[in-house]
Amino acid sequence: MKIERIGFMTPGDMGQAVAMQLKDKGYTVFTALDKRSDRSRKMAADAGLTDLGSIARMTAECDLIMSVMNPGAGLEFATEAAAAIKAQARKPLFIDCNAVAPDTMREIDVVIRDAGARCLDGGLVGPPPRGGAKVNLYVAGAGAEDLKQIENEFLRVHVLSERLGDASAVKMCYSAFNKGTQGLMLETLMAAHRLGVQDIVEQQLLASRADMYNWLLKSLPLLPPKAYRWVPEMHEIARTFEGVGMTPRIFQGQADMFELIAATALGKETPETRDRNRTGKDVIRQLAEDKRPK
Repeated sequence: MKIERIGFMTPGDMGQAVAMQLKDKGYTVFTALDKRSDRSRKMAADAGLTDLGSIARMTAECDLIMSVMNPGAGLEFATEAAAAIKAQARKPLFIDCNAVAPDTMREIDVVIRDAGARCLDGGLVGPPPRGGAKVNLYVAGAGAEDLKQIENEFLRVHVLSERLGDASAVKMCYSAFNKGTQGLMLETLMAAHRLGVQDIVEQQLLASRADMYNWLLKSLPLLPPKAYRWVPEMHEIARTFEGVGMTPRIFQGQADMFELIAATALGKETPETRDRNRTGKDVIRQLAEDKRPK
């Protein structure tokens, strides 16, 4: 199929950057901002997206619908989009690019197929593609090769297989390794701070694991504003692991940790409003000292 008009939900931090890459590639990119937040509206405007208002109008006028959002909202959006698609003669291609478990992806696929449309499984791995950064879009499902046409230097498309769930599985395993490690290390250092031994622990880490410690400090300033999105992502990882006979409890605990962070003053910031002078050590200290009631 030929893709010319792309409907994009929603233009958050990652979504906005991906949408801008699509525009740079020459695509006309639309969104639907009815009932969306002021932040979403501003980010869509900054990216130059065309607002069609309703999801029904967006699904009717676009060739491809891309879902890039809080993973906790992915199935709900797919259900709303499917209801609109079912009432239309024209059936767009739908791809879910969210951090969801393979089983969740298969539920989304059923919803979209029941509406008469084709669904692809996508997984975004890497930073938002702006300022020279590159992101990988892994794609699986029947006809996944159709997505190669949207690729550019900064949005790299990798076709995996026709087996729906493979792209989500890659995303879940990578996120478990990457975000799970960040969460565990941050929780450990917050505990060291509350126990009053942070300086000794830091000295030991610099002596034995300086690479990991410095990697964490570099990544931490970006973490708190995203913590609320990582809560459902951890639950999706837990579901993934449980689905292959492993314990879900490690990542259920990580979800608790990110929920705690999301409730703090740092967690209530956005990627745009955060203090860019705040260091990784500042993040650890401020989170450790924020003892809000649980």
